[in-house]
Amino acid sequence: MLKESSKASACRRAAASESYTGRSSSTSGLDGRVEHTPRYTLGLLQTPRSTADSTGDCSGGGVRPSSSSGEGLAPSRAAGGSRVKPPVPGRGESHFGDKSSCVENASTLNLTSSSSMRDLNSTRIGKTPLSSSRSVCRSHTPLMGYSVTSSSAVSAHTVASVIVAVVEGRGLARGEVGMASIDLKNPEVILSQFADNTTYAKVITKLKILTPLEIIMSNTACDVGNTTKLFSLITEHFKNVTFTTVQRKYFNETKGLEYIEQLCASEFSTIFMEVQSKYYCLAAAAALLKYVEFIQNSVYAPKSLKVRFQGSEKTAMIDSSSVQNLELVINNRDSRNGHTLFGVLNYTKTPGGSRRLRSNILEPLVDAETINTRLDCVQELLQDEELFFGLQAVISKFLDTEQLLSILVQIPKQDTIKTAESKITNLIYLKHTLELVEPLKAALRSCNTPLLKAYYNSLEDTRFGIILEKITSVINDDTRYTKGCLSMRTQKCYAVKPNINEFLDIARRTYTEIVDDIAGMITQLAEKYNLPMKTSFSSARGFFIQMNVDCSTLPNGQLPSEFTKITKMKNTYSFTSADLIKMNERCQESLREIYHMTYLIVCKLLNEIYEHIHCLYKLSDIVSMLDMLLSFAHACTLSDYVRPEFTDTLAIKQGWHPILEKIAMEKPVSNNTYLSEGNNFVIITGPNMSGKSTYLKQIALCQIMAQIGSYVPAEYCSFRIAEQIFTRIGMDDDIETNASTFMKEMKEVTYIIQNANDKSLIIIDELGRGTSAEEGIGICYAACEYLLNLKAFTLFATHFLELCHIDALYHNVENYHFEVQHVRSSAGNKEKIAYTYTLSKGYTEEKNYGLKAAEVSSLPSSIILDAKEITNHIAKQILHRQKSTPEMMKQRAVYHLAMRLVQTARNSRLDPDSLRIYLKGLKKKYEASRPAPGQNGEQQ
Repeated sequence: MLKESSKASACRRAAASESYTGRSSSTSGLDGRVEHTPRYTLGLLQTPRSTADSTGDCSGGGVRPSSSSGEGLAPSRAAGGSRVKPPVPGRGESHFGDKSSCVENASTLNLTSSSSMRDLNSTRIGKTPLSSSRSVCRSHTPLMGYSVTSSSAVSAHTVASVIVAVVEGRGLARGEVGMASIDLKNPEVILSQFADNTTYAKVITKLKILTPLEIIMSNTACDVGNTTKLFSLITEHFKNVTFTTVQRKYFNETKGLEYIEQLCASEFSTIFMEVQSKYYCLAAAAALLKYVEFIQNSVYAPKSLKVRFQGSEKTAMIDSSSVQNLELVINNRDSRNGHTLFGVLNYTKTPGGSRRLRSNILEPLVDAETINTRLDCVQELLQDEELFFGLQAVISKFLDTEQLLSILVQIPKQDTIKTAESKITNLIYLKHTLELVEPLKAALRSCNTPLLKAYYNSLEDTRFGIILEKITSVINDDTRYTKGCLSMRTQKCYAVKPNINEFLDIARRTYTEIVDDIAGMITQLAEKYNLPMKTSFSSARGFFIQMNVDCSTLPNGQLPSEFTKITKMKNTYSFTSADLIKMNERCQESLREIYHMTYLIVCKLLNEIYEHIHCLYKLSDIVSMLDMLLSFAHACTLSDYVRPEFTDTLAIKQGWHPILEKIAMEKPVSNNTYLSEGNNFVIITGPNMSGKSTYLKQIALCQIMAQIGSYVPAEYCSFRIAEQIFTRIGMDDDIETNASTFMKEMKEVTYIIQNANDKSLIIIDELGRGTSAEEGIGICYAACEYLLNLKAFTLFATHFLELCHIDALYHNVENYHFEVQHVRSSAGNKEKIAYTYTLSKGYTEEKNYGLKAAEVSSLPSSIILDAKEITNHIAKQILHRQKSTPEMMKQRAVYHLAMRLVQTARNSRLDPDSLRIYLKGLKKKYEASRPAPGQNGEQQ
């Protein structure tokens, strides 16, 4: 409640502003009355925020989180993960809003009952063995204090804003894991439940993809002397993530189902049938939603959330080591640069599109029909320039629709000026978003592909028009989302139409007079001192004075004594005065009254539109997907990518590494790749730096690009859908052959062996270098034999040439190598290797790399000659044991013929005459590959 009536207060302030009376512009109200708006809007110098005033929030919807901490409920702190201050997301944006408006008194919270309140409190204050010995309050800030502003799509994915609850079954149900997550910027609850093995690979991978801000687990998971393996693994992998434990009773599946029934929007009600028997994800949802409402100091409006179940079978699994090895979203050398697959494909214009791209890269699709639907859209965007540029122009104007929704569906438990300002700001953003629906429909009107047509039809939803009509009945038509602190403040002040609230109109006129008084006062000061003073504004300082002048022109090199808080940057002075500070205070008081009265009107308006607001989920999904597809099309225009096909083979003609192309700014050397059911295991050899690791990464990156619906860097490409993608890539530090490196290798290979299946893509590079040559060869051989029993596509790079002879025993093995050339120096006495980066069939003839390195060193020639003699003797013995007999060669030829015939029967689209010619060619190839009579079968 206001301490005095708005009218009386306004009159009092108007009377006090006798000294400096400025003029103001005016607009006519509905009844013909004139409503004044400040005339300063175009004349003010909008200055960038310096260090001194960088704490403000330009949007006015909230401030950056401060270091203040409240008293009350304090979550337990797990020793496995340190409590860290949540990062500030976006560019100059606050994460949750006003930190001071968090829980100041625990008694104001209503969790479920006073007893449950005490229980939850006691759990969080350190009753668990891994808690801090003293109680530390977790100071959270309400999300509703955060205003949606446009942000860098590139950096949007780097900000953690997801809270995850994890629970595991006990006893016989151990290994059954339930997860529930919610992004504080997106009102969507994602539920997952799956059976995991003792490595908990699926759990760790899912958490890595979510990049959580905080993980919630039951306090029983870290009981003294009985810490679960899952808890230990999660705390080990997520050392910089906040861990919170709550009592097990809050993981209640019945309560979780009640929450979902209460909060799930009607459009997503089919989720009930999907999860009603998935007890662990429901239990996780109960704990998550209870906790989020507590830290946010707000509740979600009924029927306002999107809830979906995400099974692990709908997307491919890429483990966290592979994500790092392939540099999918973060560059290993410099996390700030864009030399990643995400950086190659990210031309998105919205934060939602950027988030969708990131999640798709980390979890590619496994359904060929869905992928082809996306590819059809990308193809149409590439063929229709008008459609491409029209869509891109509209999409770039959208703000963060998901985050806007998240704020709108929350009902604050306490009304503060910050929450009022935030709601007003976000209503303006909602109006801005809805006004883009018609232009988006117009851009999609002439599209042809089924998915784009479906999006056009979805935008025909009448609820968009209903909401916009209700908003425009209260909000001025010319109220717009604008950039700049002062411009946005003006939009909020004059958002509500005149004559809806008489006291609001009076308060706004008073505010206009005060602002014009400030401008007039600064003009008089400039005339008084004959200095080029300008009126400036920042959200932290309010109105202040700024001028550009050389200090030598000032009397005694100083400003007049009445000016205070002087800062100088080069020749730019910023300062204020006692009178200006007082007028700023009056301006703020007037603003508070305006925001309070506007907030009441906005709340009433929001209550009227809540029943229609769920169509925004549909809009959010459409915008983010279109943004990602446009990004794929944009990437194609910058390089010669081709549309992938999906068959039962992996065939790439002249493919190249997409990230390397971006780094080198030119097309890298391209190579062919072919794997099928008949030759699903490829061994690659070649000297160091010949291109093996780059080639292996290239195959995996192309596979991922194809499965997310992007075109691929190649002349032609065909892929078999991979359900898992595993990589073990030799890093620079693997050259150090020590025990820790060897153990890392063994863990990675163990993980692959335990989780791979027939539909996996497996890439292994430099296995066994962390131990002796004999052990390394033995480990590689054993691992290869195990993987050869699967139908997975495997590429295995090695320096152990002995491994190449495994093709004599297994007909599905193919050998390839990277060619090098030997170039003599001009003096003719030294030879060096020139790398071609070209892949050829067979294993490398470049043997004894170590001896060649020794030859160019200062080792005595006698030692080098002895080393060569011993090496040749050992090599001959090994080769003698691994000779291919004529019978082996015949079996291999028959095997490859049979596989080609099966493949032809499955996939052939040839007419009878062409098929006959193809089969004759196969016959000739088979006859040529059979050993001739009397052939000894030795490898040539």
